[in-house]
Amino acid sequence: MTQYETVIGLEVHAQLQTQSKLFCGCGTVFGRAANTQTCPVCLGLPGTLPVLNRTAVEMAVRTGLALSCTIRTPNRFARKNYFYPDLPKGYQISQYEAPICEHGTLDVTVGATANRIRIRRAHLEGAGTPLLEIVTEPDMRSSDEVVAYLKGLRDVLVYLGVCDGNMEQGSLRCEPNVSLRPVGQQQFGTKVELKNINSFKFVKEAIEYEVKRQTKVLSEGGTIQQETRLWDADRGMTATMRSKEEAHDYRYFPDPDLVPVEIPAEWIAEIRRTLPELPAARVKRFVADFGLPEYDAGVLTSSKAVADYFESCVALFPQPKTVSNWVMGELLRELNTSGTDVAASPVTPERLVSLLKLVEAGTVSLKVARDLFPEFYASGKPAEQLVQEKGLTQVSDESALGVLIDEALAKNPAQVAQFKEGKQQVVGFLVGQIMKASGGKANPGKVNELLKRKLGG
Repeated sequence: MTQYETVIGLEVHAQLQTQSKLFCGCGTVFGRAANTQTCPVCLGLPGTLPVLNRTAVEMAVRTGLALSCTIRTPNRFARKNYFYPDLPKGYQISQYEAPICEHGTLDVTVGATANRIRIRRAHLEGAGTPLLEIVTEPDMRSSDEVVAYLKGLRDVLVYLGVCDGNMEQGSLRCEPNVSLRPVGQQQFGTKVELKNINSFKFVKEAIEYEVKRQTKVLSEGGTIQQETRLWDADRGMTATMRSKEEAHDYRYFPDPDLVPVEIPAEWIAEIRRTLPELPAARVKRFVADFGLPEYDAGVLTSSKAVADYFESCVALFPQPKTVSNWVMGELLRELNTSGTDVAASPVTPERLVSLLKLVEAGTVSLKVARDLFPEFYASGKPAEQLVQEKGLTQVSDESALGVLIDEALAKNPAQVAQFKEGKQQVVGFLVGQIMKASGGKANPGKVNELLKRKLGG
């Protein structure tokens, strides 16, 4: 039986976070009523004068530089002719022969395998909301690799501040081009485009379904038709939308109303100087400077806001691994449960550090602090106040702990005997019993010390 290799290229449409449209001053606020953010330029009426949005150009250049692209100057706009219900003038303004960005790369890792995905082009389009379409070469071989690329690209766009990455609202959409070819064959198979997918879960499911569908067709001696298909999430399958147009079907030609765009070298250099530290570089720095495991660094830097929060905490409490554990565990759990962005977290870096300092000082045990965190998050009360109100101050007094230890030894004579026979591991069991009896308030370090002294160990 013929074995097939999956070949995938990806088109990603990123909505740029500008305050106005690509060629006019109309707003781009999501959710506004229909036809409230329009003007004669949007409608393409005769005699109107389109003016290119400088911010959109800057965002395209920033993205291109971050993806190691060549910035083409001059670049120019073309008319892409086709019918769409919200396209009254009958054409979209895009870039075809001369895109603003070309020949970039983005490195992705799936498991232990790293791959460099080549980016063919990134071009501006849309007479309305400015979009940047980022097109890869057919370098991906699995749905997992596509998801890894898509997540990595979204992180870069969000770090740059050019796109909010909100897939549910359509700010970021992807269109995989999927084809199969016999293993070892160099020539590509016929590709099928999967249109406008808006979640990582759906893109993975759609690709995997399409690979199975195409494999079945080819295995039965059929041929793949070049077409555009939609992903039906409810039915878990792709369905034909239209036969796929080639470039000539769109009748591209240079827009006669728009001059080529010259981008001064000094402006490109200035944009390059203002690029932020990107996710991949931040991961390396977190590992090198803070001694974090690569897993921790990856989780923390997947969101710029979370990474900033972590660094603010470490500046106040220089124990990076401890901070990492709390941010990735307790904080992110509560943020996810409440649907809150870290920038709006009721537990600020200062408040989290105040709780960590109570644990460090022995005022409250680690277990109690963790158990207390949901209420700490929800109440807005200072850590010190909450601990006092609930009577959770850690017990370190030797006489009080001695009573608890004596009670635990009296209730567990078998474990005491085992200890005396040389089984040191029973100490952990006894400490657990004492901690339970104290409601988690006993100082575990002090309990260990006194218990071993009492047992003669």
